[in-house]
Amino acid sequence: MSAAASAPPRTRPGVPRSRERRTPGPDIWLAAVAALYAVAQLTLVVTQLGHGLGWDESVYVSQYDPRNPAVFFSAPRSRGTSLLTAPFVAAGAGPLALRAVLAVLSAAALYAAFRVWRPLIGARTTAFAALLFGSLWISVLSGAMAMPNLWVAFGAVGAVGWFLRGGTWQPALCVAVVALFRAPDAVWLVLPLAAYALVVRGRRRALPWLAAGLAAGLAQWVVEAYVRWGGVTERLHVSSATEGDMGPHLNLGTAWRAVNGPLLCRPCTAGAPDRPGLALWWLALPLLAVAAVVVARRGDRLLTTALPVACAASLSASYLLLIGYSAPRFLLPSYALLALPVAVLLRRLKRRRPLAIAAVVLVAAQIVTQFVVLNRVVASTAATDARYVAAAHGLRTLGLTPPCLVTGPRALPIGYAAGCASAQIQGNNTSTTRAELLRRAARVPTAVLTPRGERPPSYARNWTPYVLPDTHGWTAWKAPEPAALRLVGRP
Repeated sequence: MSAAASAPPRTRPGVPRSRERRTPGPDIWLAAVAALYAVAQLTLVVTQLGHGLGWDESVYVSQYDPRNPAVFFSAPRSRGTSLLTAPFVAAGAGPLALRAVLAVLSAAALYAAFRVWRPLIGARTTAFAALLFGSLWISVLSGAMAMPNLWVAFGAVGAVGWFLRGGTWQPALCVAVVALFRAPDAVWLVLPLAAYALVVRGRRRALPWLAAGLAAGLAQWVVEAYVRWGGVTERLHVSSATEGDMGPHLNLGTAWRAVNGPLLCRPCTAGAPDRPGLALWWLALPLLAVAAVVVARRGDRLLTTALPVACAASLSASYLLLIGYSAPRFLLPSYALLALPVAVLLRRLKRRRPLAIAAVVLVAAQIVTQFVVLNRVVASTAATDARYVAAAHGLRTLGLTPPCLVTGPRALPIGYAAGCASAQIQGNNTSTTRAELLRRAARVPTAVLTPRGERPPSYARNWTPYVLPDTHGWTAWKAPEPAALRLVGRP
């Protein structure tokens, strides 16, 4: 054999050489995991949540709904979820069909994102990482929901994987996707990648590509900042106020209390997580990731382990250190990235049979506990969404049919379900003034919603109360019939 034939293949500086031959074609192991992920969503989530949408989902889905008024879109939000769901909403998909489509799309995205890692860590290890992430209760629940964080997770996995493989436009495209779904998350994701590219000379050519991807993804967010808030600084200021004044907050305890639900812990007054024994995975995950870095120690294996851990830490920083509340979905991108080095670590245990058996037992137990939590959270979420739908039906029986207006707590999801516009004169979703609200109430059917036992605002004290059935006592205070409608009748 010639010297040229026996020489090892050359690699670009700073780019890890694959330890697995790059064979074409689909990955049967990863495809099986993605299929199971879709089936879990369709059977355990879609069938129970298919009749209504949650609060945040209503905001995102309503933005490009041609049949119903758009819900107020606050400064911290990004448009990616709205754009993702727009074609299906325009085609007339209801909640059930929309959730089924999202379940299938998220399973395909799981396959596409994790397959990027096959040349880096091997086919079976990649599938194992996808299983670890896809079996988390919040991953299964989020796949069929119109929310941004899971799609940020897929984009982050793809971006880091392509970056490690020496790609240029591919990680830039993934970063642009992340920015479209959650603008701040894209910045946090790029920071470790850019830092590595600066340190390693051979990777500096990745910097303009990362910058271009970030700029492309942020373009719409920046334009909207100038159109609606007067500039980027102003939008960031409003976003901070909406989030409860972003600044130094040691939020680890809040995140820990929310790991098994509720879906939004704000304010987070609970103690330890419900059934803390089911939450041990969340404590083990960062410890296992650090152990994976320590075991890797050097060379290409260290890079493919340390960089996803660094990006996971960066993506979690704003949610653990800069806000005062928590939601389990916030850390989905970090969980997805940490699943990769953890899978590498656990797969290495196969060389030691007792440890391998213990790892299999622990992973199986972890998956079982995740589905126990999933069933409980899905039932709770379904009950809340059902109350929104029941309240919307109650409003329609009172004569609030489009065009109409709903205000008060929970007005955003209930108004959208009823086909009405919604407005708030205070709180995080303030979108109008009291004077403008009353002017609109004089033109279209209007109602104020209040929880059980609470009085309406002072301007609605003479409005007529109706207790909405199947809503735990929510009351709709209906404004007097607009004069124009009294004279000519409802259209």
